[in-house]
Amino acid sequence: MVKVIIGLRRSGKSYLLFNLYHDYLISTGVKEEQIIGIALDDIHFTQYRDVSKLNSYIRAKLESSSQMHYVFIDEVQYAIKRSEMDNTITTELYDMLNGLMRLKNADIYVTGSNSKMLSNDVLTSFRGRGDTVEIWPLSFKEFYDYIGGDKEDAYEQYALFGGLPGVLRYSEPEDKVGYLQNLFTEIYFKDIIERYKITLPDVLEQITDELCSSIGSLTNANRLANALSSARGTKVNSNTVSSYLGYLCDSFLFNCAKRYDVKGKKYFSYPSKYYCVDLGLRNARLNFRQQEESHIMENIIFNNLISRGFAVDVGVVTVHAKQDDQKICQSNLEIDFIINKGMKKYYIQSALRMDTPDKRQQEERPFLELNDFFRKIIITKTRMKPWVNEKGVITIGLLDFLLDESALDAL
Repeated sequence: MVKVIIGLRRSGKSYLLFNLYHDYLISTGVKEEQIIGIALDDIHFTQYRDVSKLNSYIRAKLESSSQMHYVFIDEVQYAIKRSEMDNTITTELYDMLNGLMRLKNADIYVTGSNSKMLSNDVLTSFRGRGDTVEIWPLSFKEFYDYIGGDKEDAYEQYALFGGLPGVLRYSEPEDKVGYLQNLFTEIYFKDIIERYKITLPDVLEQITDELCSSIGSLTNANRLANALSSARGTKVNSNTVSSYLGYLCDSFLFNCAKRYDVKGKKYFSYPSKYYCVDLGLRNARLNFRQQEESHIMENIIFNNLISRGFAVDVGVVTVHAKQDDQKICQSNLEIDFIINKGMKKYYIQSALRMDTPDKRQQEERPFLELNDFFRKIIITKTRMKPWVNEKGVITIGLLDFLLDESALDAL
């Protein structure tokens, strides 16, 4: 099978393949000449962005020996033409890789930083002979396993500077900030602008700022277009905004969580919520000006659930209640996350604090409107051990949840 390693640039895909896996192969007796490494984002390999030249280069090495060869192609999206972008199933690159799979002495691995081109259609494109490995920035547990020390202090560092591995190379805060800000200007924006031939780069940046500023808030292309028009004086239509939103998500900078009607069992077309894949990038983009602890905590929980392999939606519970005038009024209650993996399903609320009865009632109310027996969990920033109340609602401390993958099933 073709192994497709996908994720945000600088999250560790290349290191996993060209360092960790390379060294593993060598340790098992594979010889250096059996490993064919091509980094398409490296100036030395730019000629191989042409698929025919890439194919000839690889086949020449494979035909010279009957031994198994391990083909590593890094940032493979560079070999997909702009004209092929709208039809990701049939491209020259996929045809080439399918051809290589027919050779008995080729084991193929590719990395890419664009989800639309590499993950959504990978099984179709490789005719059932492809598999994906998703790489995310470090989880808090991975981050803490590395730096150690006080857990709460480590969490504050993580919430501020995020989990990109490169950040850990720096000890001084100003160096971390410079690294993160440079990634946006020199890597991410340039990639998107060049790949999609962006004609309004200032609008792309403004949309990014709006999403970073309002993580976890409901929005859609129309709302963003209106916000840009009223707050920034930028006239742009919703179709352009929608396209740019797609590019930002396809490049793994943001994840979109759709709203799901729990009782009606259907998705809403809009609005949705957008979360930053890395909080350090988000904070750096905003010059560390907006540090809303509750929103940051919600984003960290969302990222953690995604990295654990859960499908995550935003829940909506419709309720009807009589008003003082006896009229029936409809309202929508929100559940922060509905998560699924296999046969497991959980409802989760993110609550920074629950230090008053009113606050607890507010967080529990959507749960109590449901008539099912799936686990209903509130994650809060507390040192208390996990506990369950008489209504069956489980409360888990944030650090317990982040550091223990079995915490959701603990009680």
